[in-house]
Amino acid sequence: MVELAHLTGDRQNDLKDGKMKAKMAAARAILERSTMMLLTSCKTCLRHPDCSPAKETRNGVFVNMRHALGLIDEVINDGYTQPVQNGVTPSRNTHNALQELLDLVETARVTQADKSSRDKMLYVLDTVIDTTQDFTDSAYTSHEHRERILALRDRARTDLRSLANVGTAMEKRISKQHEQELEAYITQMCKTLTDLKKQLQNTALDQASEIFRSNDDQDLLANLKEAGSLGDLDRMEEHSGKFSEHSEQLQEASRLLGHIAGTAPLAITADYTENNIKCLGPQIVALATTLAIHPSSKIAKESLDVFCDTWESNINDLSLLVKEINDCCQGKTTEKQVYLSLPRPGKHGSTPKCIKPAKLDAEEQAKIAKLGLEMKLMTSELDAETDKWSDPDNDIIKRAKNMSSMAYSMYLFTRGEGMLKTTQDLFKQAEYFGEEGIKLFRSLKQFSAQVPECSLRTDLASFIDQIPSYCQQLLFITKSPTMGKIATFNKVDNTIQETQNLLSTISGIVPVCYVLAAKTPTPQTSDSYDPWCSQILVGPTRSTTSSSCHAAEDGGDVKTDAYNAAYSVM
Repeated sequence: MVELAHLTGDRQNDLKDGKMKAKMAAARAILERSTMMLLTSCKTCLRHPDCSPAKETRNGVFVNMRHALGLIDEVINDGYTQPVQNGVTPSRNTHNALQELLDLVETARVTQADKSSRDKMLYVLDTVIDTTQDFTDSAYTSHEHRERILALRDRARTDLRSLANVGTAMEKRISKQHEQELEAYITQMCKTLTDLKKQLQNTALDQASEIFRSNDDQDLLANLKEAGSLGDLDRMEEHSGKFSEHSEQLQEASRLLGHIAGTAPLAITADYTENNIKCLGPQIVALATTLAIHPSSKIAKESLDVFCDTWESNINDLSLLVKEINDCCQGKTTEKQVYLSLPRPGKHGSTPKCIKPAKLDAEEQAKIAKLGLEMKLMTSELDAETDKWSDPDNDIIKRAKNMSSMAYSMYLFTRGEGMLKTTQDLFKQAEYFGEEGIKLFRSLKQFSAQVPECSLRTDLASFIDQIPSYCQQLLFITKSPTMGKIATFNKVDNTIQETQNLLSTISGIVPVCYVLAAKTPTPQTSDSYDPWCSQILVGPTRSTTSSSCHAAEDGGDVKTDAYNAAYSVM
């Protein structure tokens, strides 16, 4: 998946056709978000093999990924050309149909609305009327908007009929009066079509604005999670119905936005945004049902959280789409965010001299992309472990979460996204990351000193002692001067790798701290803890990450898995 993300990113940059770029971007977004969804949904199926909603969710993710791969295949093979009917290429959205009809009406001054032109105008007007039915049939379109659309549609039909009658008359005999009538009807129809276009834009944007004003997503998702955690299937059914209704409203809004999109890439983006919401909604409901059936399942809860995060990402995509389409309707031009390979345009190296940005070769880009996605997975694992703590004000958890956030911003940099714009920004962020690691080390030492003597404490202490060396190495790398492409790349590479090493260690230590904090009673004598510590050490060493703790949380040995998770980072 890492290699595919890199290759498709390069292909997207190479594409000249805006429609193909939009399709590739949509496919890449689906595959990237589906990676974690596939992981957690498969884990849920393995944990609960007899749960049909869990299987439905996993199968749905597979289907979406296959469709995305098919879309990439279509882009690589240059897509396909739509058929031509009656001399007119079928329009995908209302905006295109209206624009095509406006062009035909304008050219009627030259063609004098001859039979061929009249047939084309009638055909395209029928297309306009068919596509506007999505506006008038929508349950979320206000009565006022619906009536205006219907009135403007009827007026367009009347204007075209009048224009056609003048054209028919001019075929028999052209006179000055006919020419004046033709010009008047052309002007009138152009105004009607322009009014209809503005009305459709207002209708679609008002629907979208209403959704974001109500901002129901957080509450709906929270209700589903709560009902699932309580195992309340009746409440789950009630909240699922509300969530499904909200999903339908979002799909309607995306469909209407696609109709008014002024460019083909925006229309394609709207189309895939609608489809993503349509597919993801039932999967979230199925996962919430799985959790309701197995309310103590940690992996089901984790999977639901991942899917809910993906839902929020799709809602953010929709909000950006609304802004871009609104700007397009107002004639504004916006610069589209594109995938960029490292290093980013701007200053490079740690010297004040501004040098020309260098383009990395394929092998270097692949290496950075792989390191970035590995870091993203680590931040997800760390977030899952810190979320288990009931005390959000715990100093260890606050610093671990802060470091996870920093690492995620560094991952975004490897994709050419986020707030870090240059390699200098990356190095400064890594410096803060190392300094925060030193503060976390102090908190962990204080925590370890409060834990009674046992074998687990001794091993934990040895893991904690690895942190200063990683932090010092990271700080040394970030502060060392560089000049030129090769040195800059090596510094970026080393910075991300050292960040990864430190993050991996912390991801293993946090679950052990959780076990010690949760299980350690008030000490009587140090000997009273030896039996418990010996139980923790039972079992084979596993080469897994902190996610191995989830098996224990659903009925296995929590202490053994937590210890082995930390042991695996040695």
